[in-house]
Amino acid sequence: MADSSAMTSDCVFCALLNGDGSAEWVWHGPSASALLPRRQGWLAPGHTLAISNEHAVGVQDVSPECLQDVALLVQRVARQLETSIGAWGVNVLNASGKKSGQSVDHLHFHVVPRWADDGLDTWAHGKSSRELDDGWLDDLRAGL
Repeated sequence: MADSSAMTSDCVFCALLNGDGSAEWVWHGPSASALLPRRQGWLAPGHTLAISNEHAVGVQDVSPECLQDVALLVQRVARQLETSIGAWGVNVLNASGKKSGQSVDHLHFHVVPRWADDGLDTWAHGKSSRELDDGWLDDLRAGL
C-alpha cells in the first residue's frame, strides 16, 4: 500500500489506498496502482483507473518519479487490455487541476478499452473561447 504520510484524510483514492473502503484492485505497486471504477462509471468493459500512490491533485504537482511510474502503469494496463479482452486500442483520459472537469482531486488516468464501432465518443467537442495575449508562446518556451 501507499505511504500514509503522503495521503490526505478527505481523498477517496487515498482512503482506498490505505485500505479504507472497498475497491476492485487490478494491481498495486510501490508508487502507482490500478483499480476499476464503480461499474456504473464504466465507459467500457475493462475501463481501468491508474492512480498515483502519492497524493497529488494532477500532473502539475505530482513528483516526476511518481508521474513516470503512473504513465508506465497506464502503458502496461493498455497492453494487457489488448491481450486479456481483445481491445483494439485505448483512450487515455486525464483532467488535472481547477476547472479541468476533474472528478476526484487525486492524480488518475482513465484507460478505456476501445473496439471498432463500439459507439463510444471520448473526444472533446467544440473548443475554448479563451483568447491569449501576444507573447504567450515565447513565455511558454522560455519557461520550459
